[in-house]
Amino acid sequence: MSDPGTGSLDLHPLSGAVSDARLVEEVRQGDQDAFGELVRRYEGRLMSVLMRFVRDRELARDLCQETFLRVYERLDKFDPARRFGPWLFRIGVNLGLDTLRKRKRRRWPLFFSDSPSELGIDPASPDPREHLDLQQEVRQVLDGIPEQYRTVLVLRDLENFSTSEIAAILDRKEATIRWRLAEARTRFQRIWERRQSVKPPHTLGAPEQEPEGSEHVGE
Repeated sequence: MSDPGTGSLDLHPLSGAVSDARLVEEVRQGDQDAFGELVRRYEGRLMSVLMRFVRDRELARDLCQETFLRVYERLDKFDPARRFGPWLFRIGVNLGLDTLRKRKRRRWPLFFSDSPSELGIDPASPDPREHLDLQQEVRQVLDGIPEQYRTVLVLRDLENFSTSEIAAILDRKEATIRWRLAEARTRFQRIWERRQSVKPPHTLGAPEQEPEGSEHVGE
């Protein structure tokens, strides 16, 4: 997992491009093309984030469309003094988390990429079951981490948002995000090591569940 505060994704437009704030103002004045530009600017990134939560491309696409619909309907309430990107991702993340709760899915999908390098798997491994077993074990460990920590872990270590961006998305102080990230990594490591020390190879049991609260934040 990467170190916090590095490798931040740039949510700002490229140099010389029309700013998000200007596009929002043009949409408010009735320019539909301006909203189309906002969609093009953020659609791919939003899909990537939503896929981390629901791991279902069609569902992620539906949630992406719903996010932009809600953004469009709420633009008159958007504070132009704030950054547009984090506000949009806040709506999208809330939708993703709400969807998982409504479906009563106690197990989060596999957040980690199937890339062998990310999972620490030898691509030449002769037994593919080892790869699958590790993926399942990772899922079980993530299940044991409360939502408020998992969300930060996914956004920072898997989607590479900076701590300041996550703070804006979740409407929390940066110090809170840094603490939650450290706590999430600690919990992941602790649960992982405990499971490895007590479970026979290829034996996966139900994860230890810790109390968790909703991470839904205002939009």
